[in-house]
Amino acid sequence: MQLHGFFVLLLVVLMAVTLEAGKPKKEKGKKGTSACENWTWQRCLPTTGDCGIGSRSGTCKEETKKMKCNVPCNWKKEFGADCKYKFGGWDKCDQTTGLKSRSGTLKKDPYNVQCLKTISVTKPCNTKEKTKGKKSRH
Repeated sequence: MQLHGFFVLLLVVLMAVTLEAGKPKKEKGKKGTSACENWTWQRCLPTTGDCGIGSRSGTCKEETKKMKCNVPCNWKKEFGADCKYKFGGWDKCDQTTGLKSRSGTLKKDPYNVQCLKTISVTKPCNTKEKTKGKKSRH
């Protein structure tokens, strides 16, 4: 009789596990649901300093949410860490300014933070010519 009860309990547990495993990933352990789909997100703001772990706030109609995010420490402050650009090659060195530039077009704006469609960045021209090949060891 006890063996019969054990098998019934085992069957119920297996059915529960199978039903949970069959659910789509979004339904498993769903926390806070929202009917709103057009969220407007702010830029990721680091908790301390100008890079590292931080948070961003989002609004949609009357709802607000806050989510964790990360600002890489090598990000370009002019255009932010959320905006992803595809860059072309560097232009030739401008001898009057000592700078070379390149432009980028917006590739991805995952949080709709109003990224610029195109940007231009500059850096100092190389003063030394790069040599190909390895230095010899003596």
